[in-house]
Amino acid sequence: MAALGGVRWVTRALVAAPNPRAWRSLCTSAVAQAASRSQGEDVRVEGAFPVTMLPGDGVGPELMHAVKEVFKAASVPVEFQEHHLSEVQNMASEEKLEQVLSSMKENKVAIIGKIHTPMEYKGELASYDMRLRRKLDLFANVVHVKSLPGYKTRHNNLDLVIIREQTEGEYSSLEHESARGVIECLKIVTRTKSQRIAKFAFDYATKKGRGKVTAVHKANIMKLGDGLFLQCCEEVAELYPKIKFETMIIDNCCMQLVQNPYQFDVLVMPNLYGNIIDNLAAGLVGGAGVVPGESYSAEYAVFETGARHPFAQAVGRNIANPTAMLLSASNMLRHLNLEHHSNTIADAVKKVIKVGKVRTSHMGGYAACQDFTEAVIGALSNL
Repeated sequence: MAALGGVRWVTRALVAAPNPRAWRSLCTSAVAQAASRSQGEDVRVEGAFPVTMLPGDGVGPELMHAVKEVFKAASVPVEFQEHHLSEVQNMASEEKLEQVLSSMKENKVAIIGKIHTPMEYKGELASYDMRLRRKLDLFANVVHVKSLPGYKTRHNNLDLVIIREQTEGEYSSLEHESARGVIECLKIVTRTKSQRIAKFAFDYATKKGRGKVTAVHKANIMKLGDGLFLQCCEEVAELYPKIKFETMIIDNCCMQLVQNPYQFDVLVMPNLYGNIIDNLAAGLVGGAGVVPGESYSAEYAVFETGARHPFAQAVGRNIANPTAMLLSASNMLRHLNLEHHSNTIADAVKKVIKVGKVRTSHMGGYAACQDFTEAVIGALSNL
């Protein structure tokens, strides 16, 4: 079994590349089966890498279509196993969840859209999205916030990385009504997971040649919970003397990001803070449609948009911006050691944006999602 390159360093636990094997559909619904057969016909390549695909909700299916079209045009040796899991489209069940998990565990690599989490309580507090992360132990979410050449925003030439722990904290789904009208919501912080995410952040900084890690917290108020997280970061920082270490309270961090984001390099933080900062930082470089993201465990890698929004109001209107998903797909290819294909697709996307003639409404233009996708495909031939 060949070792994957790219991000094997992230936890010093190698993510093994799956052996090339024939694609097979695990979908049970007729729609999913049809989509899988169609995809198999489009990209079937001898010796291709199998990758699990979850289109998700909102504009997710449209974004995944853009990925498939670009991959086909670039002759990328990847075969998608497409599954449909949704809590809002009556396509969620324990059976479907197990099918998705089975595919992801076998393939080790997945690309997913946002699985919308309804606010209504239906007897299960943990969403399917959260359950996927927990069952695969996708503890580290990485969002690289970087300005795109040619696309001007309030802050330009930004380059910072947000790393969040995403298997505990406020998102533990441990809530109950202790008395009528009184809800208790538990926040879980453990030494093991705090040390693990801190080490991940410092390993990332070391591998990428970055000079500073900032731990974001609220230990002045949550003295035990966030205090433990901060203590773990400080202990791990001592093992990396060449990397500068700073700490910052979450509310001040939000203000500093808006006023002077250039002071940051790598930020590491607990779950809830990371979820908020991901979206704030994405807004600094153009919004949810332009920032890629990924999540890692010791064994698995999942690629997604950095700011997770279903953008439900755009469904069927062909106006979604596929930039973030295409860049995430490019990162996935780099993870699979397909460096040439990764660079080609990323360069094509950035070229279209830099030229500026074809931009979706999200980026101040008038082009449709399909127009942007076709422009990227056209740029592939000129690289």
